Amino acid sequence: MGEKVVAGAFDLSDRQRYRTKLRQCLRGLERLLEEKRFDRPKNLMGLEIELNLAGADGLPRMLNGEVLERIASRDFQTELAMFNLEVNIAPHRLGGRVFDRLAEELRTSLAYAHRKAGEVDAGIVMIGILPTLERDDLVSSNLSDVDRYVLLNDQIVAARGEDFTLDIDGVEHLTCTSKSIAPEAACTSVQLHLQVTPGRFADVWNAAQAAAAAQIAMGANSPFLFGRELWRESRPPLFQQSTDTRPPELQAQGVRPRTWFGERWISSAYDLFEENLRYYPALLPICDDEDPLAVLDAGGVPKLAELVLHNGTVYRWNRPVYGIADGVPHLRVENRVLPAGPTITDVIANAAFYYGVIRALAEDSRPVWTRLPFEAAAANFDAACRYGIEARFTWPRRGRYGGTTEVDAVSLVRDELLPLAEVGLDAWGVEPADRDLYLGVIDERCRRRVNGASWQVATFHRALESGLSREAALAATTRRYAELMHQGEPVHTWPVGLPEAAQLG
Repeated sequence: MGEKVVAGAFDLSDRQRYRTKLRQCLRGLERLLEEKRFDRPKNLMGLEIELNLAGADGLPRMLNGEVLERIASRDFQTELAMFNLEVNIAPHRLGGRVFDRLAEELRTSLAYAHRKAGEVDAGIVMIGILPTLERDDLVSSNLSDVDRYVLLNDQIVAARGEDFTLDIDGVEHLTCTSKSIAPEAACTSVQLHLQVTPGRFADVWNAAQAAAAAQIAMGANSPFLFGRELWRESRPPLFQQSTDTRPPELQAQGVRPRTWFGERWISSAYDLFEENLRYYPALLPICDDEDPLAVLDAGGVPKLAELVLHNGTVYRWNRPVYGIADGVPHLRVENRVLPAGPTITDVIANAAFYYGVIRALAEDSRPVWTRLPFEAAAANFDAACRYGIEARFTWPRRGRYGGTTEVDAVSLVRDELLPLAEVGLDAWGVEPADRDLYLGVIDERCRRRVNGASWQVATFHRALESGLSREAALAATTRRYAELMHQGEPVHTWPVGLPEAAQLG
């Protein structure tokens, strides 16, 4: 959710000064790019996972402060609501047995956090949207007691000027309103980072945009919200609507939402930062004392604090990131597409698929984004969110004659993207054992047409058929999910339905 900020009021001069500083920062970024000041390739990847706290009954627990005190690790942080946590894994170099190492680190970290949460009768649940969340759980009083969340909520509410409307028409139809951005806290995701050079940034970002629909189709894990069965991956529409600063009139004028897929392929990282300034007014006009151009003139590296803060309030599914490590600036692509869960093995399989596919697509001699209209990529993303593993996409035809064709997600992944992911992971230097293990998980999901969302939906309907009420069925599904999640076998192996004792409960 961005950098640490201190709550306070803003006046007109603050916004004008901030806009001026943003332009200075953008010019500073442009100079850094022109002067080739960025770090050399290091093949570094990073991983963040947002988590839920739930009790043995499957219901959310508003206890992240108490749990974090017991965990006492800088790897774990607060997130937007009091039932959220986030775990950050230190950057790793892509290659060798990196995915097995990541899996082991995550198992150790999450097992420890789960034990500590148990001391206050809570537990860790890694899932896109907790099925048992109710509207009363997602109110401003349940936001984490952190200045930046309170301030961000206040600024988005002020910009909106009226209640937020949630209107998601899926298998069932959900309509409701909220007085705060708290419903956004229902969305818990996996964020995959890749440090890239400026020269490679555009190709990697374009590749990530093209691959986003396949990521969602394979990894969908968020079919329920407020007791309704909606899209197979309901996070994107929920995130967009719960942070939408546009009243209906501005939506009708075509003003862009702050959560969006984008509207064009790019040729430089600069394109994305420049769009952020051109399209989006500041939510948090907090100015740093640094003069970025003066720092550059003196041979230093500017923090570009205003640009970084503003970038953190524009919620792209593939976000550009500017950072500094050991005094050297670098750029990252932050992939925010995937929901959390279902298991650590599934999370790592999703990561292996992503890093493999974007490496191969970015280095293709006939890049997919030169053959696929951007509008088709955006439509593919929407279809994947709605239908998950059963989605159908528009994709470039193979062969010399070009054009596009319609293909189902499973066929596209098995016939084209998984082989590309193998090539990409080989190019990263990943050990064949790691490559085959984790890409094999994606292949099995395709073969069985099972992912987290399909398992949740099938188990929920079995619970209803056994005689449970809707509320009880969602709670029982959540409890069973948590049990299987902690056992750790990938979701395509999970038995559908509830144990007999749970059906009676």
